Amino acid sequence: MTILETTRQRFDHPEALTAAIFDVDGVLLASPHERAWREALKGFADPSRFTTAMYEAHVAGKPRLSGARAALEALGVSDAERQAVAYADHKQKRLMELIHAGSVAAFPDAIRFVRAVGALGWPMAVASSSKNADQMMRQIHFDSSRNLLEVFTANVCGRDLQQGKPNPEIFLLAAAELHIAPAHCFVVEDAPAGIKAACAGGMAALGVARLKDTSELRAAGADLVVTSLDDVAIDALVDGRLSRRPT
Repeated sequence: MTILETTRQRFDHPEALTAAIFDVDGVLLASPHERAWREALKGFADPSRFTTAMYEAHVAGKPRLSGARAALEALGVSDAERQAVAYADHKQKRLMELIHAGSVAAFPDAIRFVRAVGALGWPMAVASSSKNADQMMRQIHFDSSRNLLEVFTANVCGRDLQQGKPNPEIFLLAAAELHIAPAHCFVVEDAPAGIKAACAGGMAALGVARLKDTSELRAAGADLVVTSLDDVAIDALVDGRLSRRPT
């Protein structure tokens, strides 16, 4: 079954939503991932050529080595496959420096949305290819007794998977660990590759256009695109639907 056929089937047979799956970087957290990738390029390519658009198109959502190779290839670096290993290592070292320096913050609208979904009693999962996601979420205080990571029922961040996004493997794993059928889950993503992965898995897709990329997220197949998670109608979620809050 193709991605298009899976997506069409999802719309032809809508199911009530009862669970949420969240990407981390760009959805829950303003993390220093993009900055680390850019600064680690020194010695491989001109860092100024590594734009946000390039990060979203070639790196976001991919396992570390795959992202490194894709970035170097996009920049026209010779022998990109061999150099990707060293580039990925440089990026990880720089990222850890930034994390330890406190360069991680939660998006306030994301925290409010997680609270609202949790108040419905829905199971929630976090699903990121990043092996640093857990450490970053532990730095965010959710309430007086829990950090952000502890809020979620299931955590599949940093797993060693056969394929990265837009393959739906990570989201299907999250749904399985929530014990919820994929058709009853919605995925919150900020990258087109993540939206495509959600659709390929037969899940509803909620796009967060924090980078003024609404058209790209819609083109990827998002059921709803918002610029802030405050714009999602919680009363519609009660009925199992994704909808925009009335203005």
